[in-house]
Amino acid sequence: MDLLAAYGWTSYCAQQTPTQDPDGSIPARIVSEQRGLYQALTAQGELTVELSGRLRHEALSPQELPAVGDWVALRLAPDNQFGLILQVMPRKSRISRGAPGRTAQEQILAANVDTAFVVTTADKDFNPRRLERYLAVIWDGAARPVILINKIDLCADSAGLLAQAGLAFPGVDIHPISALQGQGLGPLSAYLKPERTCVMLGSSGVGKSTLLNRIIGKDVARLGAVRQADQRGRHTTTSRQMFILPSGGLLIDTPGLRELRLGKADDGLRRAFADIGSLSQRCRFRDCRHIDEPGCAVLAALQNGTLARSHYDNYLKLQKEQDYQRRREDPALEAQNKKRWKSIHKTMRSFDKLTRGEE
Repeated sequence: MDLLAAYGWTSYCAQQTPTQDPDGSIPARIVSEQRGLYQALTAQGELTVELSGRLRHEALSPQELPAVGDWVALRLAPDNQFGLILQVMPRKSRISRGAPGRTAQEQILAANVDTAFVVTTADKDFNPRRLERYLAVIWDGAARPVILINKIDLCADSAGLLAQAGLAFPGVDIHPISALQGQGLGPLSAYLKPERTCVMLGSSGVGKSTLLNRIIGKDVARLGAVRQADQRGRHTTTSRQMFILPSGGLLIDTPGLRELRLGKADDGLRRAFADIGSLSQRCRFRDCRHIDEPGCAVLAALQNGTLARSHYDNYLKLQKEQDYQRRREDPALEAQNKKRWKSIHKTMRSFDKLTRGEE
C-alpha cells in the first residue's frame, strides 16, 4: 500500500469498502481523465481503465461517474494491464459546477481535494465578483480556497491590489506570485505537503501551466504563446491530470474554465457572503429578500456605504442562479413558478385593457 499511501490513501479511504464484488476488486485512484478515458493508480502501478457496463448504466447523473481524484474499486483483467471501474467510493470533498448547457446536472471537476488554488492575474483577469463565485463553489465542496494572484511583477500598484483583495476576502489566504519569474512560490509549500491533494482552477491564460512547471521543476505542461496585445497566454491544458510533486504533494491541473455555473452551492454562498448573512440578522422580517423590504439592514448598509454595491449586486445575481437551479431540479417548483408568472401576465393584460378603456 506504499504507492497508494503516496497518492493519499488513508484510514478514511480504507473504511469506504466496496459493496460490489469485494473479493475481486482492488482500490485505485483516478489520476487522469480525457474524453471518457481514465488512468488509475493501483498498488502495482498505473494502468488504463474504463467504466463497467453496470456502472455506466446505473449512474443517474454525471456526478456519479469518476473524476480525477476519486478513489474507485477496480476489477483487473487477467493480464493486470487493464481494469474496469465497478464503483466510485464516497468523496470527502469535491469541486463541482453546474454542467454547461440547459441540463440541471452537476459536473465534478476534481474529487477528494484538500486545497483549491484559484489562479488569477494582476491584470484585467482580477475580478472580485468572479472570485466570489469560485469561493462559493470551493467552500460548498468542503475544500479550502487559496487565491494566487499571478503576474504580480506586471502590476504597477501591487500593494493596492493586495489590500483590495484582503478587504474583499477576509480570512482567505492570498499569495502574490510570478510563475514566469519564479517569485513568491515559497509559501505554497505549506499546502503541497506529502499525501495532500491540491487542484488549480482559473480562466484560460492565467499561467496555470507555467505555475505547474515551476512547482514540479520541469516542463510537464505545454505552454501557449503570449499575445502581445494583453500579455495573456492561450489555453493549452485539455485534460484533467494529477501530478505527484517532488515534495510528495499531489496537484491536479485542470483546463481553463470559460464558465463556472453554480450547482448546489447554498453552504458555499453563505460563507462567500457571510457579511450579508450577518447583516440580515438585524432585518425587520425574517424572510427578508433584501430587495425593497422596509427595515432591511442590508439595504441600510448599502445606503450608508458600508456595503459595496458590486458585492450586493453579485449576491442577488448568484441567489437568482441558485433559485433557477432549484426549479430545474424540482418540477413542482418549476410548475409553481410558471403558474405565478402566468398570473402576473394575466393581471398586466387586464390592467392594459382597463387603461385603454379609460382612454
